[in-house]
Amino acid sequence: MRVTILPVDRSDSVATVLCDAFYDYPVMRYVLGEQSNYAERLATLVALFVAARDNSNGLMLGLEDPTGRMVGGAMVDLPGERPPRPTYDALRESVWAELGNDARARYEAYGRATSEHAHASQHHHLGMIGVLRSHHGSGHGRSLLEHVHALAEADSQSAGVSLTTEVARNVPLYEHFGYGVTAHVRVAPELETWVMFRPC
Repeated sequence: MRVTILPVDRSDSVATVLCDAFYDYPVMRYVLGEQSNYAERLATLVALFVAARDNSNGLMLGLEDPTGRMVGGAMVDLPGERPPRPTYDALRESVWAELGNDARARYEAYGRATSEHAHASQHHHLGMIGVLRSHHGSGHGRSLLEHVHALAEADSQSAGVSLTTEVARNVPLYEHFGYGVTAHVRVAPELETWVMFRPC
């Protein structure tokens, strides 16, 4: 299996993988709350995150098995900033109208906590990376992560790769791959985040 950069028309496949991978992820549970339609709300939120890479300076990465089934995916922001297309602005507003003001306020609180500690130099940012829960332990996450590192190392405009994690056991895993913790922030009583950076 190999990692590929995906076209926009594969966004649904990546979103499906990420919904499965992030089903119980702390940020998702914090933003969306415990509601009976959590799975549907999660799909709506993840679709917005995927669309953000479709409409701005980002990439979707995918990892398929030999049958063509998508088993892993990642969302990567490239160095520099480009404004999203107007269609994305409309989508974002419709999503938050559906999910509610409380969910939006929680997401914005999380965003403020992480952006305050964002790396100052131009770099790649790994927004989401995930593998189907049925494929955990397969090494697919490593393949995706190493592909992101290779993209950054090949780009003279990039100082490295940043990411955040909200699971404490992920911190030593990312440290193993060369990341260092640049900030540790308590967003809410039930949510903390580690901001990490790996220089090229």
